[in-house]
Amino acid sequence: MGYYKYVREAWKNPDNTYVKDLMRERMPAWRVQNTITRIDRPTRPDRARALGYKAKQGVVMVRARIRRGGRRKVRPNSHRKPKSMGVRKITPRKNLKWICEERVARKYPNMEVLNSYWVAQDGKHKYFEVILVDPHHPAVVHDTELQWILKQNQRAMRGKTSAAKKSRGLKTRGKGSEKLGAHKKR
Repeated sequence: MGYYKYVREAWKNPDNTYVKDLMRERMPAWRVQNTITRIDRPTRPDRARALGYKAKQGVVMVRARIRRGGRRKVRPNSHRKPKSMGVRKITPRKNLKWICEERVARKYPNMEVLNSYWVAQDGKHKYFEVILVDPHHPAVVHDTELQWILKQNQRAMRGKTSAAKKSRGLKTRGKGSEKLGAHKKR
């Protein structure tokens, strides 16, 4: 097995491998960093490479943190049946990964979100690493594998990333999925 295969196998069960110790060392530092932090290299090089990352100019890695769980809704003071309060089980239509990608896209308006992957989570937050590409950088313009992103504009905001398509119900195809994501298609 090559290096990337060992890394991939280790990340499949993080609690049973060296990844758990790795996270125990790194998470305290991540908690005090900014919500969106630019990083030099991916934490999971196998996953990043599989999703299109290349160690070259014009390709940037960002680690983003997002709060776990559903929406926090204030409980109304009066004039409701307890059933109608609508405090618990209020969830967003988007998955957390998509929301994370959108926030990163807003922070880096000149970059396009290529993809993202999960790296860690604790009781309060989930951490994702987002791959960004500068569509105007000469190294990207001349790269035949990344040229397709030149024609894209605001991918994360328009629901064109992998996480967004999954959230919109566009990953399931065939019989039985006729109405999935029908109201979300653009």
